[in-house]
Amino acid sequence: MININGNLISSKAAKVSIENRGYKYGDALFETLKVVNGKIFFLEDHYFRLMASMRILRMEIPMNFTMEFLEEEILKTVEANNLSQNTARVRLNVDRGEGGKYLPNESNTIGYNIVAETLNNPFYPVNPFENYIVDLYKDYYMAPGLLSGLKSNNKALQVIGSIYAKENELSNCLVLNTNKSVIEALNGNLFLVKGDVIKTPPLEDGCLKGIMRKQILELLQNNPNYNIEEASISPFELQKADELFITNTIVGIQSIGQYRKKKYVNITAEAIIKMLNVKLRLA
Repeated sequence: MININGNLISSKAAKVSIENRGYKYGDALFETLKVVNGKIFFLEDHYFRLMASMRILRMEIPMNFTMEFLEEEILKTVEANNLSQNTARVRLNVDRGEGGKYLPNESNTIGYNIVAETLNNPFYPVNPFENYIVDLYKDYYMAPGLLSGLKSNNKALQVIGSIYAKENELSNCLVLNTNKSVIEALNGNLFLVKGDVIKTPPLEDGCLKGIMRKQILELLQNNPNYNIEEASISPFELQKADELFITNTIVGIQSIGQYRKKKYVNITAEAIIKMLNVKLRLA
């Protein structure tokens, strides 16, 4: 069952109009959430990121779009798919409705749809990484700015980058900005470990304002075992690192096993995963 503007509809009956602005122009935003036994992980962070993104796109936020309302709609969708006692991946999509060309009609109203599907792991496992091989994606670059950090429906770079990765038998690719700094992976934020230093690109470089990125920075900010840096990463640094790992809300942490001829360990990533799961169990 799919939730379209509060109405539960079977997936076969669910339709998107060809006039929908999310379909026609990518005039839409989305959040991907993990729901475990009826609890939405990091709900507040997802909500405030969505509200900030809607303001950047000058969407008129409906009065009823409170955190409590969206939580209720998400859980209603999860329950309708018999996933209340399981683990679910949920996509909440928000668009500006139908009509207009590049300029929306004044009558445009915000619409939303919610899709839920089954996930296997309730918490975050230590994923296999030895055969997780990446390389730089250099066909196109990300221009830093507020729009580059949005989780919008315009993901052309990620789509063609994923095709490139498959064609070259890679597990993932690392994205560069127009300054030739490494900013993220195709599907998540990037962290680099060298000694006791854990480094991740700053938002100003154009990376996604990731929810899991935020969780990890908060987890480590007062940890005496690590020095945290939000600083630009050059491709040269990748060869010198001890570890590289990718983060997103669904997978948690995915360590990288190899970049070109350089191979990595996952000692720090494994320790962070344990800390993250402890935090979630205590929440």
